[in-house]
Amino acid sequence: MIKHIRIATILVVLCMAITAMAASKGNEGKGRYYFRQSCKSCHTKGAAGGEVTPLSKNMAQWRTYFATSKHMHGKEALSKTMPTEQLVDVQAFLVSHAADSLQPETCGK
Repeated sequence: MIKHIRIATILVVLCMAITAMAASKGNEGKGRYYFRQSCKSCHTKGAAGGEVTPLSKNMAQWRTYFATSKHMHGKEALSKTMPTEQLVDVQAFLVSHAADSLQPETCGK
């Protein structure tokens, strides 16, 4: 009986971990939308923030950018630009379509 409870507990913990990992991965489609709606106004050619597309960085550079969570050359927290849930989606989009990804993309060029 105790052995079955332990196995059931382990299975529940594993299911929760898998669900958490899937949830934290982000949604590329939503990320593309949020990037276009929130980021492109300042990050186009000639704009104040300079041109930024998924191709602006490789996958590791995008991951580092989001890990440091800084915006405006390190002057502002990324969380000031949009909610964390949306940032996770934008990260998924940018990393998945970075310069060295299997599906590089310019985001509307």
